[in-house]
Amino acid sequence: MDNLAIQTAGLTRRYKEVAAVQSLDLEVPQGSVYGFLGPNGAGKTTTIRMLLGLIKPSAGQVWLLGQPIASHQRLALLRQVGALVEMPSLYPHLTGRENLEVTRRLLDIDRKHIDRVLGIVRLNDAADRAVKGYSLGMKQRLGLALALLNEPRLLILDEPTNGLDPAGIHEMRDLIRDLPQQYGITVFLSSHLLSEIEIMVSHLAIVKQGKLLFQGTLDSLHAQRESHLVIGVPQPEQAMQILQASGWSASRENGHVKVLAHSTADAAAINAALLHNGQMVYHLSLEQPSLEELFLQMTATNAPTGA
Repeated sequence: MDNLAIQTAGLTRRYKEVAAVQSLDLEVPQGSVYGFLGPNGAGKTTTIRMLLGLIKPSAGQVWLLGQPIASHQRLALLRQVGALVEMPSLYPHLTGRENLEVTRRLLDIDRKHIDRVLGIVRLNDAADRAVKGYSLGMKQRLGLALALLNEPRLLILDEPTNGLDPAGIHEMRDLIRDLPQQYGITVFLSSHLLSEIEIMVSHLAIVKQGKLLFQGTLDSLHAQRESHLVIGVPQPEQAMQILQASGWSASRENGHVKVLAHSTADAAAINAALLHNGQMVYHLSLEQPSLEELFLQMTATNAPTGA
């Protein structure tokens, strides 16, 4: 447990008859950027609220930084955690620096931390401008600065790129990706779009209707993608029969033959078998679903029940 920034065991939250989160066992390694992924309504925000102690679980336990959140040290523990949940609460008539000063006084920490976090989120040049003139991306970065003021060891972000334009998404990605290596901060972030965060995360979990479907490294998710060979031949029905007789899993799709295959060596063997049996191959390609396609396949549902 010492090497885990977040651990949950059997974490469950019910709203009357609806289970928004069901027996969730998370393991978030320290020093990771951990993506918590699922479609809207999968229970991500409910989970985050339980991690932060904002709502109590119906069952199960939460440990943050090796300590149970339900302990008498709860407040001291949460002071080591920063969070940005939904849109940050900002005072639009105050400058960025003044917004940070309000929170700094509440936290009773040294004023030097204001310049420190402004540097991290790259808002030094806009620090003395009124927030009402900030772009959405700048407001989101200021919200991140607020979450970093108390030098947290763990940062929890709920849909941090939601609503941002491409430039704002790119800025937020760069900031988040740098936090573990440059500042020693473990980052736990939720999203419903794998394509937005796959270049940031080292580990991830995928949830659907409050249930854990996958947890592991990004590389281990890559390994779950089934590659297949798409073959073009003048006589696809005969080619499919030849391959099936040789033990390959083959089917017809859009006038081509589709075969489960895992390597270029498989492609060479299949091509040789077809040529040996008189089939003229005019197209041969090894294809693999994207991570986004795999994510959509895993989370496809018509009735999301979480929150």
